[in-house]
Amino acid sequence: MQENIQPKYYQAKVTCNCGNTFTAGSTKPEIRVEICSKCHPFYTGNQKVLVDAGGRVDKFNKKYGLNK
Repeated sequence: MQENIQPKYYQAKVTCNCGNTFTAGSTKPEIRVEICSKCHPFYTGNQKVLVDAGGRVDKFNKKYGLNK
């Protein structure tokens, strides 16, 4: 077995775009994420308004004639 082939293990500082920071175990010393449990709609119960999503649904319904 080869020695010293395992990567170093760090207590990484994780930073979210919302500003929340926490620590987690990782092979990288610092991690940046786009969304975390403090700002994710599933955990917060708040649904972000997606303007583009509504347009895509209407386009799909129009294309396949699913308008009621």
